[in-house]
Amino acid sequence: MINPGTYNITVWAGADYDKTFTVTQGGTPINWTGYQSRMQVREAADSTAYLLSLTDTAGSGITLGGTAGTIAIAITSTQSAAIAAGSYAYDLEMISSGNIVTRLLQGSFTVSGNVTR
Repeated sequence: MINPGTYNITVWAGADYDKTFTVTQGGTPINWTGYQSRMQVREAADSTAYLLSLTDTAGSGITLGGTAGTIAIAITSTQSAAIAAGSYAYDLEMISSGNIVTRLLQGSFTVSGNVTR
């Protein structure tokens, strides 16, 4: 499909994070109808445990926009508060109806510490 892009994410501990991406190929939005998605944050790519896991299951942090080509990522204030300040790794994968997995995004996932509590 496409090579993964690099996008570094910064979230603020104790605050909500919302970001919507529009993915296009040749200027045309990619149709995400029939796809599933998953995203995990780990201390490092080879870490066995994850710090945050999001999916496109209703209310689980990822919303796919079908023919609009959008992918919305939502992290709650409770989720961001549960991760210690620091720099981590993440990736976002898309799974087609034919079960083909494509890594769409990857990069650093930085949590900025919370001063006001």
